Amino acid sequence: MSDYLVIVESPAKAKTIERYLGKKYKVKASMGHVRDLPKSQIGVDTEHNFEPKYITIRGKGPVLKELKSAAKKAKKVYLAADPDREGEAIAWHLAHSLNLDTASDCRVVFNEITKDAVKESFNHPRPINMDLVDAQQARRILDRLVGYKISPLLWKKVKKGLSAGRVQSVAVKLIIDRENEIKNFVPEEYWTITGQFEYKKQSFTASFHGINTLDNKKQELKSEEEVKNVLAQIQEEKFTVQSVTKKERKRNPSPPFITSSLQQEAARKLNFRARKTMMIAQQLYEGIDLGKEGTVGLITYMRTDSTRISETAQKEAQEYILNDYGEEYTKKSTAKRKNNNAKVQDAHEAIRPTSVHRTPASVKGALSRDQYRLYKLIWERFVASQMAPAVMDTMTVDLVNGPIVFRANGSKIKFPGFMKVYVEGSDDNKEEKDAILPDLKEGDSVTTESIDPKQHFTQPPPRYSEARLVKTLEELGIGRPSTYAPTLDTIQRRGYVALENRRFIPTELGEIVIQLISEFFPEIINVEFTARMEKDLDEIEEGKENWVKVIDEFYKDFQVRLEIAEKEMEEIEFEDEPAGEDCEKCGNPMVFKMGRYGKFMACSNFPDCRNTKAILKEIGVTCPHCKEGKVVERKSKKRRVFYGCSQYPECEFVSWDKPVSRPCPKCDRLLVEKKLKKGVQVQCTECDYKEEPQE
Repeated sequence: MSDYLVIVESPAKAKTIERYLGKKYKVKASMGHVRDLPKSQIGVDTEHNFEPKYITIRGKGPVLKELKSAAKKAKKVYLAADPDREGEAIAWHLAHSLNLDTASDCRVVFNEITKDAVKESFNHPRPINMDLVDAQQARRILDRLVGYKISPLLWKKVKKGLSAGRVQSVAVKLIIDRENEIKNFVPEEYWTITGQFEYKKQSFTASFHGINTLDNKKQELKSEEEVKNVLAQIQEEKFTVQSVTKKERKRNPSPPFITSSLQQEAARKLNFRARKTMMIAQQLYEGIDLGKEGTVGLITYMRTDSTRISETAQKEAQEYILNDYGEEYTKKSTAKRKNNNAKVQDAHEAIRPTSVHRTPASVKGALSRDQYRLYKLIWERFVASQMAPAVMDTMTVDLVNGPIVFRANGSKIKFPGFMKVYVEGSDDNKEEKDAILPDLKEGDSVTTESIDPKQHFTQPPPRYSEARLVKTLEELGIGRPSTYAPTLDTIQRRGYVALENRRFIPTELGEIVIQLISEFFPEIINVEFTARMEKDLDEIEEGKENWVKVIDEFYKDFQVRLEIAEKEMEEIEFEDEPAGEDCEKCGNPMVFKMGRYGKFMACSNFPDCRNTKAILKEIGVTCPHCKEGKVVERKSKKRRVFYGCSQYPECEFVSWDKPVSRPCPKCDRLLVEKKLKKGVQVQCTECDYKEEPQE
């Protein structure tokens, strides 16, 4: 018989921890929550202080029976769920189910699953933190009230299967607002003039800056007439260097990852969806079998909004950087980074490797491809965050020709610093390139090779990607680290939004639901209201606010709005759009439906006939194999776009690269558009013919 029983959420975590604790400890998994509000009813007594009615989750009976049996045999039971509100609530529910005293020292928490961290946590057990439990309970009850009161209304007035929620409704509203911005966007014309210059056989680029720019402000060109006026004032081929400004600029590393920044960077650099990022991060946190070293957690807890790093981890990182890169790469100041975000709870450290000495290369053999890529990203970001700033030599040169001023900007890396390890990605996928200018001095004369005026039009704001939406929700104070990935998943499953080219577009259903919520429950989609509610939940966690009072203040107005909506909300007839063809299985008309991945065709005789078809998008190219079918855009099971013949399965032509309608001028075979890091390049699939890349 084991002296001590330890209960965690998952078998992987249990396996890792049991290795560290020794024979006296038995570690079992609760498989997440064991109790929750019932699905069949609201489960909250709104008449008596919002008392929740918890029941054992269906299917958890055998797990709970096993845990009760083990608890009876143990001298002491420790609850070691994750170190956040959700984990505290899981521990509290377990304590109630196992008849444990919540005021006893039964709770242990650790930010990383390593031998030292786990053993240290068992030296300092504590009672269950009821402020944390109340904050989680308040969120759960609020979401239940909103969901179980508004959802039946939507089922009755719109269609079955709909739902409403505080965070998800705001997310859909943001996507709809962005789509309206794009629809209402009026492009404005503007022009640029780019000059190619030469000095001592070295070419460089400069752009028009202004006419007699005494105030040093760049002059905007808004019409062809203004451009002609500039060009008319350029008198000769040579420009003179009017001024040269050289500066040294420091560039600081990005802080280590928090939940939202990890999701954003994994989307940019690894093409991971938020849900996938969190699933793999969970695996890295709970433990990986490293062979001789055994099973060990590779990263610290992945649900955090703090960039704080422990002194031990900082010291270990500095030693590693000193040994592997040299003293000049170590961070000279160990001053704590000031966090300007008042919403940060700072309960945990940032996401970092549990040991900097477990380099990505050293653990690669034990990891899957995706685990390795995410771990490498986390490791590099952490190490870079502890390194010296990069030093850039910048140079600004003004060239004059009469009253016309062109400006060239250049920079080169004087000292790479943290950039030797890692540079943060950007949402627009633009790579930073250093333009290196000749060693120019005031009074030098440069030769003009070409002057190229170009017309442009302003572009509407981009649709939200998952990364952009997470970043926006975080900036607005909507949701918390644990809510981002589930929220994005929910709004797609409900059919409120669809992903098109990895960008969110609202569906007609989503627009109707948000319009109704906006009319009858405006506070639900009000950004300030939702952010304030998050602040109230944080204050409950800190013991500054009473959870019943917070819910009561919300529910008073909400109940009134519900009564009005019941009477005044009109029923909406939802008619499917005809697809213009009949079902090949039963002969009934096909209609367009909207799923989580966009539009598709389905039989109108559903559920009797469940035939569905993808909408084939022709690209204007005849199939190069059968010469009869059309090349159409398709999607793989993992939603990756590829191209195939419309005559499939008779013709099995496929291509990951987009075919081009004209043949190769060199060998008359198929040309395709090859995606580069920046832009696309037309290439032949048979010979070495290539065209200049296009942005």
